[in-house]
Amino acid sequence: MSAPSQPTGGQILVDSLVQHGVTDIFLIPGIQLDWAVDALRQRQDDIRLFVPRHEQSTTYMADGYYRASGKVGTAMVVPGPGALNAGAGLATAYASNSKVMFLAGQVHATGVGKGYGLLHEIKDQTGFIAGLTKAHHFVSGADQIAGTLAKAFADLHAGRARPVGVEVPHNYLSTRLEAMPDTTPLAAAPAAELDVASLEQAASLLNNARLPVLYVGGGIVAANASEALRELAEKMGAPVVMSDNGRGAISDRHPLAMNSLAGRAVFEHADVVFVIGSRFMDSLTPTPSWTGSGVRYIYLNIDPADLTAPRQVEVSIVADAAVALPALTDRLTPRQAMSASDLQAVRQWAQAQIDQVQPQAGFITAIRDTMDDDAIFVNELTQVGYLARVAFPVYQPRTYIGPGYQGTLGYAFPTALGAAVAAGGKRVVAVTGDGGFGWSLQELATARRYQLPVTLIVFNDGHYGNVRAIQKRQFGAEVAVELTNPDFSHLARAFDVGYARADTPEALRAALREANGQAGPVLVEVKLGEMPSPWHLLRLQPMPGMGSGEAPANPLGEPRA
Repeated sequence: MSAPSQPTGGQILVDSLVQHGVTDIFLIPGIQLDWAVDALRQRQDDIRLFVPRHEQSTTYMADGYYRASGKVGTAMVVPGPGALNAGAGLATAYASNSKVMFLAGQVHATGVGKGYGLLHEIKDQTGFIAGLTKAHHFVSGADQIAGTLAKAFADLHAGRARPVGVEVPHNYLSTRLEAMPDTTPLAAAPAAELDVASLEQAASLLNNARLPVLYVGGGIVAANASEALRELAEKMGAPVVMSDNGRGAISDRHPLAMNSLAGRAVFEHADVVFVIGSRFMDSLTPTPSWTGSGVRYIYLNIDPADLTAPRQVEVSIVADAAVALPALTDRLTPRQAMSASDLQAVRQWAQAQIDQVQPQAGFITAIRDTMDDDAIFVNELTQVGYLARVAFPVYQPRTYIGPGYQGTLGYAFPTALGAAVAAGGKRVVAVTGDGGFGWSLQELATARRYQLPVTLIVFNDGHYGNVRAIQKRQFGAEVAVELTNPDFSHLARAFDVGYARADTPEALRAALREANGQAGPVLVEVKLGEMPSPWHLLRLQPMPGMGSGEAPANPLGEPRA
């Protein structure tokens, strides 16, 4: 498209998005965005528009889009309530290290912060957006739109992957300039040189360790460093324990791959732990994920903030994992730190404990059995989803999406829709509970409108099931957890979405195979009652009070003193 004469600020903004590689945008239009949305109408050959039914879904979809593809997810909403509604998805993207470009309209530039009561005005929109992003930019004039977007995208691609926010007063979007400014992206900042001394020290620790263990987080996936990780692990013959965010960093079929439950066995015997691309922090208390004594720690992270206390760091490497891991691998001595028989024994030990948690384990097996290796699974905070954190096998990077530490209930369905947009026709399978589905059931309209190949499995127990279980365990009673649900078959029919009912793992397997043959969305309902808690199997160290009897003996023998 040739550059328009006397372009509007909206046209400049959209041209900047195109120049920065944006091909899809998730938005809900409104009066402060009119000139930007009209500019998008003019460029629909360059940018596809996806319009959900709630502003929270714009950022959830952008998050899922990035995590399924590695491409920037872009969301745009009106100021005030629009931006606030989008906050939950933005917080989840921040917690999950997602590159999301968040574009928020603003009131008239001369009224920002004045309290005039302008439409959609809130006291400090800038402050709350800045609190949910790693960098924030405020456009100060129509002639600054292109430069501001260039700086914002440069921030987005620098360092740790996290969202970046841009606010644009609506009067700048309707302002005309004499000519289209330069919208060329800024050159990437040069990467910092690796600290050779730290690499040498790390290599020495790993080469001399009795049992080195690798613990990896989402930083491996964000850095596209899975192959580098595999080569390093194979050279050492060391187990790779994957966090929730790190699932898929290497295939669960690889003999060195371990979930966090299996990680308990090897951590009890480890003398050196190499933490790569992970915060390595407990989810409820400000303590490291493992607090066992006698372990020496090496940390590799692109964010220096994740190398600080209360973590006990002997060697720290601030670098991109894709750059640092090959350099470190070159310095390692080939070995088999853990025998094939011990690796297999640990994996079988963990799986045996998972298999005892029924019916959840059976449902998870049914889901995995009906999915291709490269199909995308979006997990949710529900009883089946909790166990899936350790029980669902993942075979490729970017095929497992979880909520991160934000734990945003109800995020899975809209996030799966964004993942489906990015996945180019691959089927996306998401699980949710009837409680969480209430946050986003209106997005059945979005799934139907765009014929997105998403299979949503709603596990329906008529309650906020996990809250109910905690209340009964902690207090011996329950309150405020019972739900009144719609008839989900009627709901699916109202939105012209495929529906199936499956109340056993065998029936779910059959329903999912049939769903795989459909072109668009399918809702599968699974009705069930109370289920056993899976929480005693989650995380490297079980949460206090979540025990389920005596744990089976460590397959590697008694933990070292």
